[in-house]
Amino acid sequence: MTYLVLRFSSIGNVAMTVPVVATLAHEHPNDTFVYVSQKKLAAMFSGVPNVHFFELDFQGKHGGFLGLRRLYKQITDEWSVDYVVDLQHSWKTRLFSVFFRMRRKPVYSLCEEKRSKKTFVQKGAKGLQALRSEIWRYADVFSQVGLNWKGYFQPMLTDPLLSARIEVMYGEKVGKWIGIAPFAKYKSNVLPYRLTKEVIAHFASRDDVRVFLFGAGRVESEMLRQWSMIFSDVTCVAGNLRLEEEFELMRHLDVMLCMDSANQHLASLVGLRAVSIWGGTHPDVGYSAWAQREDDILQLDVACRPCSVNGVNECKRGDFACMNHDVGHIISVVENCLK
Repeated sequence: MTYLVLRFSSIGNVAMTVPVVATLAHEHPNDTFVYVSQKKLAAMFSGVPNVHFFELDFQGKHGGFLGLRRLYKQITDEWSVDYVVDLQHSWKTRLFSVFFRMRRKPVYSLCEEKRSKKTFVQKGAKGLQALRSEIWRYADVFSQVGLNWKGYFQPMLTDPLLSARIEVMYGEKVGKWIGIAPFAKYKSNVLPYRLTKEVIAHFASRDDVRVFLFGAGRVESEMLRQWSMIFSDVTCVAGNLRLEEEFELMRHLDVMLCMDSANQHLASLVGLRAVSIWGGTHPDVGYSAWAQREDDILQLDVACRPCSVNGVNECKRGDFACMNHDVGHIISVVENCLK
């Protein structure tokens, strides 16, 4: 059987599909899984030979209706698709699936549960039952096809060549290595810069700790580079590594400190412990990372939380109180991970 898996965006959501897709692919080695998503994410499925990653180019040949038509032709010219598994259910994936429906190919789609998520945000987390994890929602779609995920995932294995490359780039590991990813897409999910700087300063002051700063985007990378120049034993890797190299560096880390962002999900794929800081969003909406510890999820009891499913750039209170975390507590939790 050939399963066409659609998850066009975003990096965090694609990462959340990996435990399900990779495990099912391992359990069904004679089946083919064609995963369609944005460029540069193929490394998430390295080591899974029957997952074929097809890169999208919405800025070029796959843009617009004709681009989706071209995408359909490219895929069907190379594979005979038996089932379409839509793990996004966006207007683009729905439109693209029409081409297969016209050929009477079965299409199974994600149930987004937008109403229950909206209710959760409107009523607040107190007194409400946690929503089903998005990872299990992805598994539910595959169960409709007859592939049942049992909730098991073997973290991605190390690549000896990449491991050697990381040692050439950053030297042999001595002491403890910490990753810090202080940014997120939305302001409500980002720790104030002064607090982040205090956390970095604390660990930079330890002789037995080396800090690696992760991030994306031109402005973020520049700020991280400035911090790396201020503190000793702090290295900025933002914009310097391909995804597969980031994964390998993460395997060398002892812990990752991050926001409610893609980095917590990337850490889970390599079995790295992640301490995540939450603000305007809430883990009980279903977007917490796979197999991370509940004690490592840091969140404040603020009446207006959550204010959004994914995050916002404007705060109704005007002060983003949900991100006013105690630096001492953050440091204590990370220190505990290093013991």
